[in-house]
Amino acid sequence: MPLVTPSLALIIFAVGAAAGSLGALLGLGGGVFLVPFLNLVLGFPFSIAAAISLTTVIATSSSVSAGRAGKQLINMKLGMLLEVATAAGSLLGGVTAQLIAQSVLQKLFGIVAVIVALIMLSRLKRRNVILDPAANPGVLGGRYYEAESRGVFTYRVKRLPLAIAASFLAGNVSSLLGIGGGIIKVPILNAWCGIPLRAAAATSAFMIGVTATAGAIIYYGHGQLEPALAAAAVLGVQLGSWGGLRFGAAASAKWLKVMMAVLLFIVSAMMFFRGGR
Repeated sequence: MPLVTPSLALIIFAVGAAAGSLGALLGLGGGVFLVPFLNLVLGFPFSIAAAISLTTVIATSSSVSAGRAGKQLINMKLGMLLEVATAAGSLLGGVTAQLIAQSVLQKLFGIVAVIVALIMLSRLKRRNVILDPAANPGVLGGRYYEAESRGVFTYRVKRLPLAIAASFLAGNVSSLLGIGGGIIKVPILNAWCGIPLRAAAATSAFMIGVTATAGAIIYYGHGQLEPALAAAAVLGVQLGSWGGLRFGAAASAKWLKVMMAVLLFIVSAMMFFRGGR
């Protein structure tokens, strides 16, 4: 367990603020930034980094869900359905860890991240919306008001089996790597399942808190969660999430996709680096 000092807590608070901002903006939970920093830069053992990260994922999920409540961005019906698959994947994460070496999982994750980033860049000019606000969204689709375009958009959910499979995989990866799972769910929901990026991000942020809670409890039970450092990270994430929500409401959907793709490339490089150690 790392020695807790005021300077270390301040560093983690600052990194948590940055992670929370991007996590709230893109629905990723922030762990995708925090785990590599804690593990590669500060030298924390991976299990401790993942434990701290999962607590910040819960904080980001709570902040984003509260901040976007009433704005119709969170698709509750779809979120509850996919959460069943995500929770199942999370429970089986321990089994997967026994069957596949962590370095192999990290490299596979890096490959998937590159593929998804390229697909996101190929869809910069495409929007998953139906311009007629009176159109039928279907059983799992939805409507929301977008400040950027100042209009009500409708969307329908496509390829539901793919969304369920992606959620299962995201839950598995979340438990193994402590990154929340949104890095998988958001791009796939947007690129292949017909869900606009803002709605995909908000729905993912709503789901990841449930998944992260189970993982965080397990890490805590094994004595791998340092409460003081987790508290510093959570406070930073709460501050960052507030800024991310304010910026995300007016940000261009095109630039959000570019940011997501760049992030995926960075995460892929980090995963390959860590998997090769």
